[in-house]
Amino acid sequence: MAVEKTDVVVVGGGQAGIAMSEHLSSNGISHVVLEKNRVAEAWRTGRWDSLVANGPAWHDRFPNLEFSTCGPDAFPDKESVADYLGEYAEMIKAPVRTGVEVTKAERTADGGAFLVETSAGTIEAQNIVAATGAFQCPVIPPIVPAESPVDQVHSFNYRNPQQLRDGAVLVVGAGSSGAQIADELNRAGRKTYLSVGPHDRPPRAYRDRDFVWWLGVLGLWDVGAQKPGTEHVTISVSGAYGGQTMDFRRLGGEGVTLMGLTEGYEEGVLTFRDDLQGNVAAGDANYLEMLDLADAYVARTGIDLPEEPEARHQFADPECLRNPLRALDLAKEGITTIIWATGFRQDFDWMKFDTFDEKGAPRHQRGVSKEPGVYFLGLPWQSRRGSTFIWGVWHDAKHVADQIAIQKSYLRYRPPTEV
Repeated sequence: MAVEKTDVVVVGGGQAGIAMSEHLSSNGISHVVLEKNRVAEAWRTGRWDSLVANGPAWHDRFPNLEFSTCGPDAFPDKESVADYLGEYAEMIKAPVRTGVEVTKAERTADGGAFLVETSAGTIEAQNIVAATGAFQCPVIPPIVPAESPVDQVHSFNYRNPQQLRDGAVLVVGAGSSGAQIADELNRAGRKTYLSVGPHDRPPRAYRDRDFVWWLGVLGLWDVGAQKPGTEHVTISVSGAYGGQTMDFRRLGGEGVTLMGLTEGYEEGVLTFRDDLQGNVAAGDANYLEMLDLADAYVARTGIDLPEEPEARHQFADPECLRNPLRALDLAKEGITTIIWATGFRQDFDWMKFDTFDEKGAPRHQRGVSKEPGVYFLGLPWQSRRGSTFIWGVWHDAKHVADQIAIQKSYLRYRPPTEV
């Protein structure tokens, strides 16, 4: 049987793969997009039921299509985001093949192309783009043994409070997922504990403008790298309930028990670092820094935005913040479930190329790897702060597609003596 050939195989049919397809088509480059499930599957089945986008609809979208299911200032729910991406794929006529899993990609024997092995056969391509995104393999730290008498669920597999066994719940992780899930559980009447590590805590909105707007006018979306020492600091922000600032003092005052970073486990007892107050204080400093930057921008530009002095008022310190717990007996506190909102790792084992570091992370420059013809898209901080957002991946995809087109033009070159 003849092997199918194409210029580019794009692996992944989420927001990254769809954006990649649009820009490859604009450059006249033949390609296929392979998705092992449905288009935007992670938005449908890799998120909890009540999740909404963390940015308003006017901002977190591709440039050429608006959301039709909500107003521009609303935060679309996860099904709306998935439907939007599917609609976009149809609009641009993206050559997406669903239900096709890529199992291996390696160079041909002569090194001039790639063989991409899939569940539907083999494809030969001149280039390959891994557009599998930033959230591939859920990570649960090896702290609590699997045989312990408590259910352990990653946030990727959490759906709603009713899914969980009766009893109290410990949420580990103070990023957007952990904070929102803890808030939801507490509102549902569950006794909720939240382990809070280092985090940034921006305002959801300030002076009549959303946080994403402030990042834009301040040029912070285009920051190319995180500050040294903050590479693993999470951001706690929420579009839930119409959009709200994730204030841990508020959560504590509403009944969530806050602890520091989860540190160890022995005989049914979890221990926590003595860093809760420091972590919350650092989040407060990040919050106030954003307010200061916004105020300075208004003063400098003279833009007419209302003052908002109440934004600097803090909730009172709850008891759990004044006197943090350092240990928690799970059985004594009636905790039956731990939800680990502890992030993901990437999995590129199917790519048989020497373009990864010792931790398995791609070596690349804005998505262009050191291996000719191999590209990445949808990586955290691929080119800037906004790289993992819908609009940010669209711009990164343009750069990658342009680089593929440039390489094709070089390879087409023949000196006059060869013509």
